[in-house]
Amino acid sequence: MESPKYKRVLLKISGEALAGDASRGLDFNVIGEVCDVVKRCVQLGVQVGIVVGGGNFWRGVKDGGDRMVRVRADHMGMLATAINALAVADVLEQKGVEVRVQTAIEMRAIAEPYIRSRAIRHLEKGRVVIFGCGTGNPFFSTDTAAVLRAAEIDADVILLAKNIDGVYSADPRKVPDAVKYDTITYSDVLAQRLQVMDSTATSLSMDNKIPVLLFALKDPENILRAVMGEKIGTIVQG
Repeated sequence: MESPKYKRVLLKISGEALAGDASRGLDFNVIGEVCDVVKRCVQLGVQVGIVVGGGNFWRGVKDGGDRMVRVRADHMGMLATAINALAVADVLEQKGVEVRVQTAIEMRAIAEPYIRSRAIRHLEKGRVVIFGCGTGNPFFSTDTAAVLRAAEIDADVILLAKNIDGVYSADPRKVPDAVKYDTITYSDVLAQRLQVMDSTATSLSMDNKIPVLLFALKDPENILRAVMGEKIGTIVQG
């Protein structure tokens, strides 16, 4: 069998993706399929870090709106990501995969605090590390958290698993003739205001020269295809 293209990856999974078609809560069939593929990646020797979003339970600025202080609404969103991290960890463990959950906000009764050197050590031992609570700070998205953790653990690539199969010139749901890009630069993403990640996350990945591969999670096998270097989705780099 061919060798994986990437040795260490940071997989970002949105909370909405974990909810499946329900859009809220957890779809354990979807989570199980994702974890099956993550297990195969680990068996191939790939070191896998995962950042999970929390939008299937709570999106700070969207759900809090002007009814709450933004900081508190974002704190609630961080707690939502911790719920998702524990759910994914449990399913992975049921499948025989060693996993550790680390959170940017200390909650020692249920997870390790995020410590970079410890996270890298877990990865080197073949454990999946799930990073919860975003960056631990309000006003920053979990996309930004994914780029930050990828930079800190020296990941080869950020695998951005979304509900869309790549980067388009416009929203393909609204513009039928929107063009899908195979590759695109960070600068073009920022200049065209394309919705790959928020601008903070895109700038951070550009500054640290970390390629971002965006693909659809609807088929979880795409995670393995991405790891093996198959041509899927859109790669953002340079």
